[in-house]
Amino acid sequence: MKILFLSVFPLFGNGSGNYTRKLGEQLVKEGHDVAIAAPEKHSIKGLKIFEINPYKKAVFESHPEWKRAKRYVDLPSKDLSKIYLSYLRQITEIVEKFQPDIIHVNHCFFLTWIANYIKSIYRTAFIVTAHGTEILQVSKDQRFRRLTTQALQASSAIIAVSPHTKKWLLKVFKGIGLKRKTRVITGGIDFGSWSKDAPIKIIDKKYNIKDKKVVIFVGRLTKEKGIEYLIKSAKKIKAEIFIIGGGVEKRRLMDYARKTEATNIHFLGYFGKEYIEELREFYRKADVLVLPSVVDESLGLVLLEAMACETPVVASNKGGIPLAVKDKVNGYLIRAKSSKQITEKVNWLLNNPEKSAVMGKNARQLIQEKFSWQSISPKIVKIYETTNNESQTLRKKYQILDQTDIEKQEIELNKKIGYVS
Repeated sequence: MKILFLSVFPLFGNGSGNYTRKLGEQLVKEGHDVAIAAPEKHSIKGLKIFEINPYKKAVFESHPEWKRAKRYVDLPSKDLSKIYLSYLRQITEIVEKFQPDIIHVNHCFFLTWIANYIKSIYRTAFIVTAHGTEILQVSKDQRFRRLTTQALQASSAIIAVSPHTKKWLLKVFKGIGLKRKTRVITGGIDFGSWSKDAPIKIIDKKYNIKDKKVVIFVGRLTKEKGIEYLIKSAKKIKAEIFIIGGGVEKRRLMDYARKTEATNIHFLGYFGKEYIEELREFYRKADVLVLPSVVDESLGLVLLEAMACETPVVASNKGGIPLAVKDKVNGYLIRAKSSKQITEKVNWLLNNPEKSAVMGKNARQLIQEKFSWQSISPKIVKIYETTNNESQTLRKKYQILDQTDIEKQEIELNKKIGYVS
């Protein structure tokens, strides 16, 4: 099957990019022909990457690869129009060249409009994965809601990466039939790439932590992540604490850390593609991963990667996190915004290495059984097969439009978008 993924962000540095990249790699292993249209400059073995050059880079909240990008919600309508049109024209050319059987869109956002347009022109059915962050964006910005709802209604299926994401999606987008076509299928990881057994070759020497206890946080530095509550706990935790990630809150969090006078907090910044081995070593080295989220989020891949390396987790009982973290089995679930509970649970794991090791092994077993791409991809492929059948039916029933009809459709679509000039 020929599958074209659409993504509005680079494929490194965020959860949806990781999702697209790793699912694509798994599908190639299974014999599918996979292409990705995204603003991604790196080549990826086995995948056809069609680099998109948007009119302007924009983000939902932040992205470590696009540090200076403005948020979509802050852009004027004129810029949104030009961004949309730049994606539309390039993706149309990519579809002409690759001729996919189906399209898989990431995020319930304006790429769904383009997929819906492609469906009307080339009779190519599409599905959508809702990751969660885009739903918050649409809830804040009414400019995206109407056409996204229409596109979701036209999709063959919607995948929500957690039950919370599904609930949130159905609350924001109120289209007829959306509940029936939305399924919860979590993201996953390439299980074989994450293991505790590999040696530590880099970070022990680089960060002087050979014989030290290590606690890590990995992720974007935003208010939603609740990192300040880990920092508040730092002086009472007998370990070196490494905060790995970049984002809009970095300066404020560093200032706050200085005010606490804790000397065991280290901000390492964003680990891009070139630092992936260091990140793997930190997962293997860490005694505990802390994820103190203060809002409901989808199930983060960081969590799955750490657990696959047998690292027990202390995480907020929010959003999709309880899907993977089983309290007192492979980690601890805590109240959001509770520095006291972070301190208690982290120190318990540090002081009980044998029981902590058992939790780590339980974590890895769960990931292998439920959260590896090898176990998840068959569920998605089943949806692809139904979607491909829809494409075939559409092509038998309706002819693919010629260039004149395409131009007419584009003009009509642009009229529907109130802010397109």
